[in-house]
Amino acid sequence: MEDNLALITLESFANQTKRVNEILCKWRGHDNYLIDISCPRFGSGEAKCVLEESVREKDLYIFVDVCNNSITYKMDGEPNRMSPDDHYQDLKRVIAACNGKAKRITVIMPFLYEGRQHRKTARESLDCAIMLKELEFLGVDNLVTFDAHDPRMQNVLPLRGIENISPALQFTQALLAEYEDLKIDSENLMFIAPDEGATERAIFLATLFGVNMGMFYKRRDYSHVVNGSNPIIAHEFCGGNLDGIDTIVTDDMIASGGSMIDVCKQLKSRGARRIFIFSTFGLFLNGFDKFDKAYEEGLFTRIFTTNLVYQKPALLERDYYFSINMNRYIAAIIDTLNNHGSMQVLAKPENRIRDTIRKYKNEV
Repeated sequence: MEDNLALITLESFANQTKRVNEILCKWRGHDNYLIDISCPRFGSGEAKCVLEESVREKDLYIFVDVCNNSITYKMDGEPNRMSPDDHYQDLKRVIAACNGKAKRITVIMPFLYEGRQHRKTARESLDCAIMLKELEFLGVDNLVTFDAHDPRMQNVLPLRGIENISPALQFTQALLAEYEDLKIDSENLMFIAPDEGATERAIFLATLFGVNMGMFYKRRDYSHVVNGSNPIIAHEFCGGNLDGIDTIVTDDMIASGGSMIDVCKQLKSRGARRIFIFSTFGLFLNGFDKFDKAYEEGLFTRIFTTNLVYQKPALLERDYYFSINMNRYIAAIIDTLNNHGSMQVLAKPENRIRDTIRKYKNEV
């Protein structure tokens, strides 16, 4: 049977896609699945996409990292850093260049564009929903994303394929491989949701580990808005005794990091032993000084994030940082979709997580 798989990557995800391509070629005995493209820009900053070869009747997978702010382009002779809006526009250009010739188009967008603007709280735009409807209009058949800020965004396109993948298995494997002295029981380990939105993630992992969970909720000042949101007054904790217990704080992203560090301070003040942080997307928008200081003060033990978004070189140098490589998992997702297999096991791999924990308990 003819192998109709094809991959296209924007510059924002080029390094990871090259590795995914190598993995798929090794598995399937193929030379190359990558299709060359370019997105040249005019001096005004306007752009276009040019395909270097045909995509006719291809099962096409297009990669984009909307959070990669390391890429620049010239506009009016001056360097301009690419924003999420710029990356999304380039994605639409690639889809438009395919001009309806591909058999099927799947967009792999690890960080869901505008996923944080997922609901209305006033007279405001609903950007994530608009993006999903635009991709549907452009002919995208499937969207693969990871740990969406609010998984209910799948309801925007109920008849289209949206795969929201949990990296919980990779976090579990990394933690248990790095620390051989963890005691996985309710007396020694607890999962923590740093806010209400992270509760579902914490419950999922706490249930599989067979331990308790706690939750912080944010008290906000609703009288005014700072940087687009109501400022947080305090984090209030709901949960049991933390004295001498290892804790795992799990969330979808670290943005500026202020809230995460405040949560760590409160956990330490309640007697938590070690604090591990699981965050799918490590953005670190305000640099690393506050994390360096918090680590020196013993507020946390390790931060685990994935390579699903651009990782700043300075981040990879931190002693407290552990990078989780998702390239092989992405290759498995593509291979499964291309062969019309079920995504259930890959989307939420409960059984594999339980097997990993069971094996760890027997070996320790």
